[in-house]
Amino acid sequence: MKLTNYDIIRRPVITEKSMASMTDKKYTFIVDKHVNKCQIRKAIEEVFGVEVAEVKTANYLGKNKRVGVHFGKRPDYKKAIIKLTEGSKAIEFFEGM
Repeated sequence: MKLTNYDIIRRPVITEKSMASMTDKKYTFIVDKHVNKCQIRKAIEEVFGVEVAEVKTANYLGKNKRVGVHFGKRPDYKKAIIKLTEGSKAIEFFEGM
């Protein structure tokens, strides 16, 4: 199954820490678990029209949850922190937040 750029980038992460790092041109996204850094770089550059300097990724295991007698598990996910080049423009999606 071929993933499109919009399948690779699932959603942005909007937290206090990620918003503070935007001054350093660092943006955080939840991405597909099965993609690598090269695919993430290509998807970000094509979707947002920016130049990516580096990509850092982290895999997270979902927490086990319990409600009464029922047990479940949150899904596993992968987080990518994107750093843009100095000459690159900012991502407009995050402007005004």
